[in-house]
Amino acid sequence: MLSYQHIYHAGNLADVQKHALLAWVLDYLTRKDKPITYLESHSGRGLYQLDAAEAVRTGEAAVGIKRAQREGWFPADHPLSLALAKVHERHGENSYAGSPLIAANLLRDQDSLHFAELHPQEYAALSMTMSPFGAKEYKQDGYELAQSLLPPTPRRGMLLIDPSYEVKADYDRLPGVISKLHRKWNVGVIALWYPILSDQRQAPMVAALKAQGFPKAIRHEVRFAPAREGHRMVGSGMFLLNAPFGIQDEMDRLSELFKGL
Repeated sequence: MLSYQHIYHAGNLADVQKHALLAWVLDYLTRKDKPITYLESHSGRGLYQLDAAEAVRTGEAAVGIKRAQREGWFPADHPLSLALAKVHERHGENSYAGSPLIAANLLRDQDSLHFAELHPQEYAALSMTMSPFGAKEYKQDGYELAQSLLPPTPRRGMLLIDPSYEVKADYDRLPGVISKLHRKWNVGVIALWYPILSDQRQAPMVAALKAQGFPKAIRHEVRFAPAREGHRMVGSGMFLLNAPFGIQDEMDRLSELFKGL
């Protein structure tokens, strides 16, 4: 249950989609001079080195963020580029930010950050990575943390739910979890990342989410080749509640980039 470590997959094409949309939303939310709350249910360690043996072994970053940067997918003023530039300056060119570090580098002193992570080693690394930012880290089940903190103060903000899905029950559980969280925090942006698998295991979950009829809900999916022979992930999806105005343009832009792979 606690075996997943994202270092093997950091910077892959799924991260490119997820982090581009995350950065776009956070940039939108911080355009107003009002504080926000940012929360994550499954945070990981927050910082990865793409020259680490685990990352090099899979090669997923080479065809993911490294290719995207080489081909200029994100201009210098894109919020994802701005966040990664700060991370490279502090941690070196082979560093890559997980979503906690992307958020921390885009948010302001007035904003609040909350990160849950159960894996002992990942939690210890997360706490060390996030210590300069005044974030709060919790060695706690992320769903339970979200239930306890919502609605947050400040009330504006975003929750990212990004489980590893190594527990197959997550697919059945998540529509109900998100429905409960939305009832508690009906003004927050709630974003769920999910893998698109060759056996379409995610399809009933996505159908159940769509059937809820959430307000201002939007879904974005991209497809890509398996990372290696026998790998079941063939795409990446994001389902957002209370999606900010204008995000469809960024989704359309990403879709065109992924079509060119």
